[in-house]
Amino acid sequence: MMLGLWSDEGMTTLYLFCSAAPPALEAADVIADAQARGWDVCLGLTPSAHRWLEPEVDELERLTGHAVRSSYKLPGEPDEWPTADAILVAPATFNTVNEWALGLTSKFVVGVVAEAIGKRIPTVAMPCANAAYVQHPQFDRSLDVLRAAGVSVLYGPGGFEPNQPGERRAEGFPWGIALDEVGRIIRSTS
Repeated sequence: MMLGLWSDEGMTTLYLFCSAAPPALEAADVIADAQARGWDVCLGLTPSAHRWLEPEVDELERLTGHAVRSSYKLPGEPDEWPTADAILVAPATFNTVNEWALGLTSKFVVGVVAEAIGKRIPTVAMPCANAAYVQHPQFDRSLDVLRAAGVSVLYGPGGFEPNQPGERRAEGFPWGIALDEVGRIIRSTS
């Protein structure tokens, strides 16, 4: 069992942001793993991912103890979540990666992570895009932009490696690698 990580105010808060890719359907297991590592988890979803997980939202809220968010709060509304100590964006789809790198913040999760760069919140991204999508020239440019902005991008050997369209890996999405990296960057900034 790994020891929890504590910030000056208490338990470390991790924002887990999922885009609409099949690994998002494993959110409950990922939350449980992160909690076993001692983290308070807040779950944010892109609108499409929220639609995919709609039947599970009540259970995910019970599991985290926080509202599952997929849209911006209204002006004047209090923030429902504690301040993030770290953010994990996974699975980060082709669309989410490119919107984030280009600063297109119409989606809640993209807006938060775009702002996190300026707030210097440690952020990890693990893309999830198939081998056809990643051939688009913007994808590599977007990954370069995010890395240059200080985001830890887990793509390629040692991270997510693209599969062929419609294929799934027998070993599954490398969630453990992503959570290990979150722990590493939190320890390195403490």
